[in-house]
Amino acid sequence: MKIDNRPWYWIPVLNFASGLPYAIIISVSVIMYKNLGINNEDIGIYTSLLYLPWVIKPLWSPFIDLYSTKRKWFLSMQLLISVAFLIVGLTIPLSNFFVISLAVFWVAAFASASNDVASDGFYMLALEKEQQSFFLGIRSTFYRLSMLTGNGLIVVIAGYLEHEYGDKQKAWSYTMVVVGFIMAVITIYNYFSTPKIETKIVETKTDSVPSKSFGAVFATFFQKKQIGLILAFILLFRLGESQLLKMLTPFLIDPISAGGMGLTTQDVGVIYGTFGVSALVIGGVLGGIVISRDGLGKWMLPMILIMHLPIIGFVLLANFHPVSAFNLHVEMFHYTFDYVLNPYITSVVIIEQFGYGFGFAAFMMYLIYVADGESKTSHYSIATGFMALGMMLPGMLSGYIQEYLGYGNFFIWVFLATIPGLILSRFLIFPADFGKKSDI
Repeated sequence: MKIDNRPWYWIPVLNFASGLPYAIIISVSVIMYKNLGINNEDIGIYTSLLYLPWVIKPLWSPFIDLYSTKRKWFLSMQLLISVAFLIVGLTIPLSNFFVISLAVFWVAAFASASNDVASDGFYMLALEKEQQSFFLGIRSTFYRLSMLTGNGLIVVIAGYLEHEYGDKQKAWSYTMVVVGFIMAVITIYNYFSTPKIETKIVETKTDSVPSKSFGAVFATFFQKKQIGLILAFILLFRLGESQLLKMLTPFLIDPISAGGMGLTTQDVGVIYGTFGVSALVIGGVLGGIVISRDGLGKWMLPMILIMHLPIIGFVLLANFHPVSAFNLHVEMFHYTFDYVLNPYITSVVIIEQFGYGFGFAAFMMYLIYVADGESKTSHYSIATGFMALGMMLPGMLSGYIQEYLGYGNFFIWVFLATIPGLILSRFLIFPADFGKKSDI
């Protein structure tokens, strides 16, 4: 039995520390380089390559399983990420900042992917299975919140500094330094809040530390029952979502004449940063609760449907372009902000974000089942590596598909692309009560 380690104190921040670096490296870097004068071709090629560490992280994840503790790994990696962001901020004023900052971002990307591996492993070691299912929604929610913080708040800070200084280099330099300090504070908090659970487990349960070699740890994943079906499901489950996420913001911002909805960047930020976040939190929490109450078997199909059916809302928006508006008046820090929002778009986003938070919990719980057993950290990393591959490849093609089909037909295609994963889920074999909280 694992000790009472007060998971509410450390799970939210530990998962926030996984999502924020990812958002900065993959998304915010694109905005930064664009504002600093880098051409679109270089931005597309080199920032896309920054995604690679998350795809290939299973290749080095066994070392995290075999050497040291997960806690030491994620604390070290978070510290390295903090330093990397500080260095990026300091290099921006240099004439060759693009090459230097990309190299540092690469270091940060590998550190961030390693941090994810160690954090996932620590989570599975520190909590009982019923706790894992309960906190699954919390983990997913705070990871998504960290992504929204990176793509929202950090960009807002950079924009504010650009306006204040009239110097984009100085603005982004200060912004990246701020991000470095934020990560440093998070690292310090995690140092004091996360329990030294592995030390206690090793003292009482020696088989917690795997003794297999690198090759054996990696090979055992591909010896699991139904491995072909499992890999097909992992790769195809997010086939539609991977394309939706890439083209959704362009659809909302593009003018109606181009098939979009004609929103401003501020409108999109308000919709996702207020209504969307609230729906996401509620959906994520409820997803973890229902699995811990009833088990994964009862909720797998309903949760997949609830996650993917909201795409129909974007199909309707793209084909009918409903025009309506309501005024949103916000007062903050002695400033007044007035926004004009479309209630149809806002409603679709709320439903989509709730469905994502609620439904994605089932997929993550299934990955925990796949990884269960010896070397669970490495096996979970391999599973999420295939998940990342399933996101990366379709996402790379989504722009070409959208341009060829137009937004209206593109969202129909995205919805159809969810069907293979749904069909494959019906052939998966797993305990119906997996993740269910044990009765006491």
